Amino acid sequence: METMSYQFDAFYGERSSQQEVYTGSVKPVLSHLLSGQNASVFAYGPTGAGKTHTMLGGAEEPGVIPRAVRDVFQMVREQSSLPASQDWEHSVSMSYLEIYNEKVLDLLEPQDQDLPIREDKDKNILIPGLTQRTIGSFSEFESHFLPASQNRTMASTKLNTRSSRSHTVLVIRVVKSQRVLPFRQLTGKLYLIDLAGSEDNRRTGNQGIRLKESGAINSSLFVLSKVVDSLNQGLARVPYRDSKLTRLLQDSLGGSAHSVMITNIAPEQKYYFDTLTALNFAAKSKQVVNKPFTRETLQAAALKRQREESAQSENAPKKRAKESHDRPAQMTDVSPTARSPPVEVCDPSVLERLLTLEKLMMGTPEKDRLNLLRTVQESRQEIKKLKEKQKELEEQALAAQSLLAESRKAAAPSLPSASSPSDETLFMNHKHPSLLRKTSTAKPKKQQAIVSPLLVLPVQPLTHAIVSCKAEQTKMKSHVPEGKENWENWETRLDSSVLQKSRDRILSLLNTGSLKELKGLQRIGDKKAKLIIGWREINGAFTQVEDLQKIEGISAKLLTSFLKANILSTIAH
Repeated sequence: METMSYQFDAFYGERSSQQEVYTGSVKPVLSHLLSGQNASVFAYGPTGAGKTHTMLGGAEEPGVIPRAVRDVFQMVREQSSLPASQDWEHSVSMSYLEIYNEKVLDLLEPQDQDLPIREDKDKNILIPGLTQRTIGSFSEFESHFLPASQNRTMASTKLNTRSSRSHTVLVIRVVKSQRVLPFRQLTGKLYLIDLAGSEDNRRTGNQGIRLKESGAINSSLFVLSKVVDSLNQGLARVPYRDSKLTRLLQDSLGGSAHSVMITNIAPEQKYYFDTLTALNFAAKSKQVVNKPFTRETLQAAALKRQREESAQSENAPKKRAKESHDRPAQMTDVSPTARSPPVEVCDPSVLERLLTLEKLMMGTPEKDRLNLLRTVQESRQEIKKLKEKQKELEEQALAAQSLLAESRKAAAPSLPSASSPSDETLFMNHKHPSLLRKTSTAKPKKQQAIVSPLLVLPVQPLTHAIVSCKAEQTKMKSHVPEGKENWENWETRLDSSVLQKSRDRILSLLNTGSLKELKGLQRIGDKKAKLIIGWREINGAFTQVEDLQKIEGISAKLLTSFLKANILSTIAH
């Protein structure tokens, strides 16, 4: 006998009542609706396991749907009676649909039209054209729900006389609206889903249209299993769009809803594999993590109405002033309260921005909020340090300018005088021929040369190499043909200690360097770098740089070019 063990939040035996199932697993998630959050409850299992009975129940034992709707109205009445809710109003509405052969059909107003599934900018799943009825009590809900349930597609098979041939979704929408500024609106949705059961056509005996229905049901349930696997594996793409069912359940699986899955199993030997499959799927679904959040918006119509009232209040004094100018005698009968200025109304646009900022801060997790504040603090400190550094540099620049001004003032007496004939002749000889004309004696100062004093900079010592005199370099360059390099005696022009240090560094890099580091050497590409690593693994470390000639493809001329390029590159850096 094979023994399997699973861990679930609750287990209900065959003698458990509908009340126990509802109170223990479903009722705790309903309180989130009045806070503007979503919740979903769906029944899963093989055909004939009792999913529809769990969701609908009977006259004596109502199921999840009637109990949940009744409690929603009870919670709305209790919250409306609280003193803190005097400025709020509540409304409840419903929609009812089925997914039959991958078509979304409206059950409140049946018509043979496949409704599209859309997604708004806030990632909410919408169905344009789906009927939405406002309901004020449970009896009104029953008056819409019971006739709509008769429109659901049912059929008889060998395993179930009333087999569901479609998935049904009942949506209860609770809207909590504020009557005063800033006209906030909280929207919570409750999804009550009755899934059609997976079928083995060899046992159900499905043929014709029943076989097509069974294929659509099994296909959508297979995509549902793929979605759960993708969420558990953390894949980048989750195949929600591969089926109409998973598209509607996107908020319930890995989305923002408080979800409850009721897995129905049949304790019979012939349902063994179906039961095992259902339990495995339930165990995988339990690992999916949802991230609920509050859906809060501002009422556009109320804000527009408030703006119009504010504009009218602002225009009222101007209108009364005009009337008083036209009819001054009649204004004496107006009461003081009518002449008083209107009460200032807060700008709705400002309130809207403040509410958006508050929603952003409240919706941000505590850890992310602390990181954001820490980043802002670090940025402010960095800006402060940069300002201090800028101030220090400005002070240094001012000090340098003052020092330069003093040096210019000290060098001013040493400038050549314009009255000296010899100096004037020397100065005039350096002018352009067009300027060598006889100047007027009335303005002799214009011929003076103003020369800025030279700034003497400290000489930086050469630490890498000692280069011979410039005359010798010029002499050597004169013997080099144009476009070619002179490779002879280039090492004699470098300091021996610097040369040896560069060779040791290159040798160390040849013995320990990685492929990337070897490719960083001059004249060494990817192929030669791999040959060097291969030769090093076979023959050991290089004893001297000249051992590179032992590698195939490296000649003496290439070695000389390699040494010169890398040694000079090392000295340059």
